[in-house]
Amino acid sequence: MNLPPDYLERVYAGVLGKIIGVYLGRPFEGWTYEHITETLGEVWYYVAERLGKALVVTDDDISGTFTFLRALPDHGNDPALTPRQIGETWLNYLIDRRTILWWGGLGNSTEHTAYLRLKAGIAAPESGSMGRNGKVVAEQIGAQIFIDGWGMVCAGDPERAADFARRAGSVSHDGEALYGAMVLAAMEALAFVEPRLERLLDESVRLIPADSVIYRLIADLRSWRAQEDDWRAARRRIEAIYGYDKYGGNCHIVPNHALIHLGLLYGEDDFQKTLMITNTAGWDTDCNSGNVGCLMGIKNGLAGIDAGPDWRSPLADRLYLPTADGGRCITDAAREAVFIANSGRALKGLEPLAPKGGARFHFALPGSLQGFQAETGNLRLENTANVPQPGNRALGLYYDGVAEGCPGRAATPTFVPPELASMGGYELYASPTLYPGQTVRARLAASSTNSGAIAFALYLARYGAGDQLERVYAPAAVLAPGEAREINWQVPDLGGDPIAAVGIELRSKRRATGTLYLDFLTWEGAPRVTFTRPAHNGTLWRRAWVNGVDQTDARAEPFRLMQNAGRGLLIQGTDEWKDYHVRADVTPHMAAAAGLAGRVQGMRRYYALLLVHPGKVRLVKMLEGERTLAEADFRWQFGETHTLALRFAGSWIEASLDGEALFALTDENDPLNSGAIALVCEEGRTATQRVEVYRE
Repeated sequence: MNLPPDYLERVYAGVLGKIIGVYLGRPFEGWTYEHITETLGEVWYYVAERLGKALVVTDDDISGTFTFLRALPDHGNDPALTPRQIGETWLNYLIDRRTILWWGGLGNSTEHTAYLRLKAGIAAPESGSMGRNGKVVAEQIGAQIFIDGWGMVCAGDPERAADFARRAGSVSHDGEALYGAMVLAAMEALAFVEPRLERLLDESVRLIPADSVIYRLIADLRSWRAQEDDWRAARRRIEAIYGYDKYGGNCHIVPNHALIHLGLLYGEDDFQKTLMITNTAGWDTDCNSGNVGCLMGIKNGLAGIDAGPDWRSPLADRLYLPTADGGRCITDAAREAVFIANSGRALKGLEPLAPKGGARFHFALPGSLQGFQAETGNLRLENTANVPQPGNRALGLYYDGVAEGCPGRAATPTFVPPELASMGGYELYASPTLYPGQTVRARLAASSTNSGAIAFALYLARYGAGDQLERVYAPAAVLAPGEAREINWQVPDLGGDPIAAVGIELRSKRRATGTLYLDFLTWEGAPRVTFTRPAHNGTLWRRAWVNGVDQTDARAEPFRLMQNAGRGLLIQGTDEWKDYHVRADVTPHMAAAAGLAGRVQGMRRYYALLLVHPGKVRLVKMLEGERTLAEADFRWQFGETHTLALRFAGSWIEASLDGEALFALTDENDPLNSGAIALVCEEGRTATQRVEVYRE
């Protein structure tokens, strides 16, 4: 079956539905039905502000869903992707006891249990099997939580979606947990081409055993719906027959899968009402709501989401994916939709999509804001098709009252926003997405109906002294009514300060009202940046390093790494960095190995130049296991400082030690073509004063 013509837009609606559902249900996750109804009543809209909580936060339901799906492109979008390979993806992107999962301990947290199995060398699907972990642990909710992406890459193909769901879910789960995940993934895949809920259910339940609890549960719910119009009465039946008291553990699949179908069957095909029922019904609200939101988003599209209240503006597409690949943490729904759709296209043998030449912020999807929010009251943002170029979409900046001393500003985050710098719960592990030395490009157009010219300047906000945001501006430009211009700006040196946001400032000496269209904004090229302790007293420069080592300490050297067992990485940069040089001083105080890595794509995908105890220097490649590319004898001592350097150009790799060429080779065997940089420590302690990344 061919992909539907609106495939990308429907994937975008699915991603939006997922994050809307999670953000809606997260503030009262774990509350009882009685407490929800007494405190909140029926939950028709976001309640985060009422409960004094942030709306857009990190959450395992979101980060796991969109991270584990990377197993597909990481393994060539192979339709024969195996559970073992998906398990390797877990080990690559998870940071032990820090990212994505609820790290609740062996035998208590299903995902933590599976991770420990994987780390111990027990490959999937054994890692999640009932025989290994027991029935109760294996049948918790996680396989269902993380399943939406597998449905979205299989548009119109419920059998393949269910099979992917089984393989992915088996990394950590078994039994009824897999059946629930398979049903949802199949429904989501079929929802791209089939609008009838009854048909989605018919075609999906046939893919699981007829004697399973999930199969019987769905049949019961459908029967009750035919007899009873009150969803509350149906919920009472669920609690009596399929409630938490019947199914053990912390968060079992069966009760929560029932509430998903409760919302779907009683929601009258309405996005808002379906979410209301699912959330008001209680139990694992953010998980259930996220799955339901994704399915309803796919099935009814953006129009279904937009038919109710304004779900989208408060989010502005924002979502966070904290993993060992820190440069992909700060992202947005439109960006993730393109990523998912391109995996779906690859499974069909189709070329990838690259809206507006692959621009990071392209605004090509209806209503997309891609994280941009107005920072001043004289500016309103709206995605619009009413732009000078027919058939195009852009971000409309509608200004009213811009004047001397009253600029209009809008920006999108590129690193940890100030309000999340000290967030509790799931911590935000991220590197900036934008760096000095890179070239920012943007195209803007002024409406022909503007009353006069408008001046503007690109700017970035960096964390400076005391971790306060400081704006740095590009040269200003002026657009007359009807005029368009492309701007190029190379980001200047910032003394190692991380860039928190990039934006546009509008200026006028006299009161100005009108519209400016941002067609796209993007950046490219390798950075030119030096990482060390800044001269000021800020601390967020440390947060720009994704911490994949057991302990760090910046009281003496800027970078002191301690790894108690195995190998750890302290990572900064993005997977968009391709050809570059990286150089750092390395002082092993006591370590089995210490060094420098490049083209880092997680904890288990990178090249590294290592000083190896005793008396070796080694160039290695980590990609589903370690391979030595080159090795030499080198007499080094603990406490000695050596300068290590790597250069990448296509598949060509050069390594040097203390300024002398050491190794030069071509890696033609499945090379890593891009990635961040990292300091490496294996079983011991090492220190570094300065890391430089640059290009010729």
